Amino acid sequence: MGNKDRVAIFIDGSNHYHIVKDMFNGKISPNDFNFGKFIKYLVGNRKLVRTYYYSAPLDAAFDQEIYMKQQKFFDKLGRIQNFKLVLCRMQKVKIDGKTVYQVKEDDIHLAVDMVKLAYNNAYDTAILVSSDGDFVPAVRAVKEVGKNIENIGFETKFSYHLRQECDDFKKLSKKEVKLFFD
Repeated sequence: MGNKDRVAIFIDGSNHYHIVKDMFNGKISPNDFNFGKFIKYLVGNRKLVRTYYYSAPLDAAFDQEIYMKQQKFFDKLGRIQNFKLVLCRMQKVKIDGKTVYQVKEDDIHLAVDMVKLAYNNAYDTAILVSSDGDFVPAVRAVKEVGKNIENIGFETKFSYHLRQECDDFKKLSKKEVKLFFD
């Protein structure tokens, strides 16, 4: 009989994308990351409740080719069992006269979902895939209800404060991350 621990995974999509892109110097596309394999690795012999992935759709008018690649990536994610893509918004801003886009509301959506589901007893363990220390208050709230929380960081970037607050921490090496590419 398998472990009865119910697991929910929360992935900070933008954080994950940029860390993986930088880790491989753009030589491997983060869009080729196999989240199905990654989820199985994270869950192990426990029961997966659901994986939540937070991102924002790009502006098709800004770059049609990049937009289409992202849509193809989102379609691939949509085929994963027990996987929910949570789309937030992209905001156009000017920095030093240059137009850039920033993902907005993703961290707050992730934090609220993680806390709300903990209080609703939807899982026993949350796995937070992020290197963003801003999640510390949400982690504390989840632990207040008696839930476990694991943090997945990366050798090239992780949050010391997040690591200290979580019940368990795993820092993935470049070699380990490479195993999750097709």
